[in-house]
Amino acid sequence: MSFVDLKSKRQSKSRRTYVSCPSNHDTPHTSAPLPPQVTAKTQTNEDTRLPASESILVPGVPGHSNYTGDVSMDVSVTRSPMSETAGSAAPSATARTFLHDNEHRRILPEGGLYKELPSRIAMKESAGIGRGLWHQGSTNIRPGDVILSLRPHVFTLSTTYLESHCSGCAGTPASGLKRCSGCRKVWYCTPTCQNGDWPIHKSECAAVQNWSTEAPSEKVSVPSDAVRCLGRILWQVKRKGTGSIWAKEIQAMQSNRKLIHPSAVEGHTHLAQSIVRYLGASSPTELEDYGIMSTADLVDVISRFIINTIALTTPSLTPIGVAVSPLVALINHSCAPNVVVVFPRSKKDSGNEPLVKVVALRNIAPGEEILMSYVDTTLPKSLRQNALTETYNFQCCCKACIESSEVDPREATWCPKACGGMCPLPTEKNRISRCTSCRAVISDPDAVMDAARVGQEALDKAASLKDNNKAKILTTNIIPVLMSAGLTPSTHPLLAIFKLHQTLLISSFPTPLTQDVLNETIRTAGKYSAGLSAVLDEGHPVRAMVLVELGKLLAVDEPSPPGSQTMNGSFPPSGPARLKVAYETLLRARKELLIGFGRQTEGGAVGDDVRETLVALEKELGVWSTGIRNVLEDTPRARITRVE
Repeated sequence: MSFVDLKSKRQSKSRRTYVSCPSNHDTPHTSAPLPPQVTAKTQTNEDTRLPASESILVPGVPGHSNYTGDVSMDVSVTRSPMSETAGSAAPSATARTFLHDNEHRRILPEGGLYKELPSRIAMKESAGIGRGLWHQGSTNIRPGDVILSLRPHVFTLSTTYLESHCSGCAGTPASGLKRCSGCRKVWYCTPTCQNGDWPIHKSECAAVQNWSTEAPSEKVSVPSDAVRCLGRILWQVKRKGTGSIWAKEIQAMQSNRKLIHPSAVEGHTHLAQSIVRYLGASSPTELEDYGIMSTADLVDVISRFIINTIALTTPSLTPIGVAVSPLVALINHSCAPNVVVVFPRSKKDSGNEPLVKVVALRNIAPGEEILMSYVDTTLPKSLRQNALTETYNFQCCCKACIESSEVDPREATWCPKACGGMCPLPTEKNRISRCTSCRAVISDPDAVMDAARVGQEALDKAASLKDNNKAKILTTNIIPVLMSAGLTPSTHPLLAIFKLHQTLLISSFPTPLTQDVLNETIRTAGKYSAGLSAVLDEGHPVRAMVLVELGKLLAVDEPSPPGSQTMNGSFPPSGPARLKVAYETLLRARKELLIGFGRQTEGGAVGDDVRETLVALEKELGVWSTGIRNVLEDTPRARITRVE
């Protein structure tokens, strides 16, 4: 089971500076990840001999990429890191000096920690909240500004992606990859990547071989990404020393050892057993070189990893592994975040990938806290709070969770009188639901609640099915039920079902592609995009990627376009009208990519791809216009005969 799967299983699926409040515990919650510096030179007494690379080339994985906003991304996924709680014992390496600044105390890191923290960003500590990052510059940080850009302390690829992505840079070069001849599990794109990774892979290589030899089957012959990532962290601690800056920044990250949620105990225990076996330790004394002097220390290592890990993604937001960055982990949580964490892979940054970038989603004023989301913000409040409690052990007190509006777009239905307004989704506690515009009352709240419940059950079942055709039948049948019940496109679970249905449609495109299937996919993508627009800020990378997907679907050649190009105004249109809509959609997507992935990176690799697609569409539209003009010019004008 991958680390992302483990988190998903456990979670079952503000502008204001104070965003996290303790959940009935005496120990206050804090959050925090830090910047990674993994460029240390190999010690002179180390064996620097590399295993030969085989000439087996593996092309990059082509095709459609599923993207999530939780990191999780839907992102999901993508959750963020945190750093030591005020109630936990901080190591001596984290000695700090405080400067009083209203109710927040600025922390001046000592001992060389957090050197990659920009001068305009300050680390502060608040009572009951803990450490966080704050904007201390004199001017606003603008949407699309890159606040942090750094290489994670450590990252590992999920097992599924080991053969398709380089373990040194997480890239997928067109020239292919070469496999390590030692473990035969890890691949690299160039000798440079292999040489750079060897100081750590030398230990990893032997550990993977031992694990594979003892594995009961080929299916489990490679440890999970979580085990391999923890192994890399501990080998680096041993290599650099527990007193190194690198190790101190890892140790400074928060551990919730004393507050582990009951649902997480099994996962922690399994991970602890796996990492001890992976390291090849047969006695407690063999763990001392890694800074692990007791069982409590081992649990701390695992807890820091779980709550501070971020998802390693492709530029299109597909999760491909895990990464740990102590500086990024310093950023606190909000369900109304003002920044996002992405891996754009800009051409300007080639040679130092993977680079994690923290990008502003909207204006951040001087004195305002930098806030990211640890959970999927398209989920309703109750599900977000459950996820935060189970993984991070706190309840969110951000603007999105505390300030109540009449209607949360994540939990809404259309007005029963079709006035254009919306009603809150009825619940057992609040059965009477009125339209915010005309005040009309939903006459049958039980029917709406039943539809939402059945929709959630259908979503869970469809997501768990291995047969895509059966899952697609399920999503196809449930969407009309939810829409007839009045749920808006942004409402859970309809929004999530739109996303899943689109993914299933694309993954099962027939050969040859039919007009009906293409049009259904475009309509689904359009509804999903409309739903996200009501929930996510303009420029959010998930929202931008969905626009990219929609634009590219519209640009696909029509297998059998209907005779009428306008199709009576229905969506999607046909012929030149469809190409025009594709062009306009991709222009919108590019504008949002420049925000979500950073203006300095020009939208990253996805932005480059969209720019090329726009150029091609401009040429195609020009051909259409020229062709029509030529036809009109070649058509002889009808003679007008005067009738006497």
